[in-house]
Amino acid sequence: MVDNLQDWWNTLAPTEQQTLQLIQIKLDNGPENSGVRTQFLNRLVAFSDHIGTAIQLLYYPPYHSKYNPIERCWGILEQHWNGTLLTDVDTLLGWASTMTWKGNHPVVTLTQKIYKTGISLTKQAMKGIEKRLERHPQLPKWDILIHPI
Repeated sequence: MVDNLQDWWNTLAPTEQQTLQLIQIKLDNGPENSGVRTQFLNRLVAFSDHIGTAIQLLYYPPYHSKYNPIERCWGILEQHWNGTLLTDVDTLLGWASTMTWKGNHPVVTLTQKIYKTGISLTKQAMKGIEKRLERHPQLPKWDILIHPI
């Protein structure tokens, strides 16, 4: 996810990058992007520092996917390819790039990078990352703010 955020950031004009004071990311609290996932939080802190912009992570509560816009987007995509056999990568990318949602075509790219699994920070290293996270007092699991240094 952080690699894709970096790619998105690189598409912005420098003037647009400078005007952004906060990037707000809405997440489903799945296992890959949980608010306790050490490697994910570590990479987001590093990304925030690199771009000099604050990042706010807002998590949807469990079983509330109906409020998550990406879940509605997936439904539109499933209707768009309507039972097409996705037998190869080119077919999948072709169908995904031709769908529209709210009048827009998605940006579709194929990531070839292979990510190692089972990587996590030690408890000691995570203490340093946790100091960088401002967790909302009433919603510490659902609202996390990362300030760049």
